[in-house]
Amino acid sequence: MAVSSEELGNTGTLKYPSRIRLPYTWHAGKAGSRFYQEIKDHCKIWGTKCPRCGWVYVPPRETCPRCFLDIDEWVEVGDAGTLLTYTITRYSVPGIQPHEPPYALGIIKLDGAGSGLVHLLGEIEPEDIRVGMRVQAVFREVREGNYLDIKYFKPLRS
Repeated sequence: MAVSSEELGNTGTLKYPSRIRLPYTWHAGKAGSRFYQEIKDHCKIWGTKCPRCGWVYVPPRETCPRCFLDIDEWVEVGDAGTLLTYTITRYSVPGIQPHEPPYALGIIKLDGAGSGLVHLLGEIEPEDIRVGMRVQAVFREVREGNYLDIKYFKPLRS
């Protein structure tokens, strides 16, 4: 059986296009479950605070990776914060992206948090995004108890 040159890639190896779909269930754990439930029910963002170092983790953690202690203290953090860094996606990968490109993802340090939260940036043109700018969460009208209940973070206008 002969293999056509079209079936061979640039490297001379056989190409076989396919798609693998694997259904799965992701367990959010105690900390993640409370985090998502608070966003869903109250549009509030909470983190967990280490009893030794005082670091506030958002998203919350059950164990401090710095001190290796269990964390059981919950603190509400603000829904606004500072953009630490960002990236702009300009290419399309059908079926897995949250929006059509171009769109921006940023790391936001929320007021009262020690760690940054990765999320979408919205209501701003990519060329106007600046490190250090203040942003605020925009919550979905209908929330389902997941990460995208925060629709995106928009610039805070003074």
